[in-house]
Amino acid sequence: MDNGASSYRRFLEGDDDGIVQIIKDHKDGLMLYLNSFVQNIHLAEDLTEDTFVKLIARQPRFLGKSTFKTWLYSIGRNTALDHLRKGTKLPTVSAEEAMALIADEADVAKQYLQTERKLQVHKALKQLNKEYRQVLVLIYFEDFENAQVASILGKSKKQVENLIYRAKLSLKSELKKEGFVYEDL
Repeated sequence: MDNGASSYRRFLEGDDDGIVQIIKDHKDGLMLYLNSFVQNIHLAEDLTEDTFVKLIARQPRFLGKSTFKTWLYSIGRNTALDHLRKGTKLPTVSAEEAMALIADEADVAKQYLQTERKLQVHKALKQLNKEYRQVLVLIYFEDFENAQVASILGKSKKQVENLIYRAKLSLKSELKKEGFVYEDL
């Protein structure tokens, strides 16, 4: 199954349709993952664009040590961390603008998640700490394997397994607070 590696190879060989396919396949998921860092869907969208710009402008080598998606999400994670390290302050916004931002974020999440049940889980995820949110998004929404998540987060597989366990307990607790009836989380 090609998850972007052959499209990236085509792009590097001069076929612009390769990068278009990568963006089409990975934009929404990457944006939601980056939103787990910055908690601002518009900023996450900008960081997603920055990630793809890095791919286009710098054309880093994909060595195949992981899946293409894992590699791409690692680039996105580093882009978000660079942004956060710079200490870029978010502009202050009025209450109306804040409501619009919240509405925009909800619209993107609804399009991507597609079901009411997943929306409830997504809402509960926002209440978790950043590390728990990130690991659950990568495992359950982006279908990464534990080893891939370990690679993205720069942790050992055992650390990721422990993180997943604690994150699931925390998520269950949040869902119970909201009266959510869950099946085997």
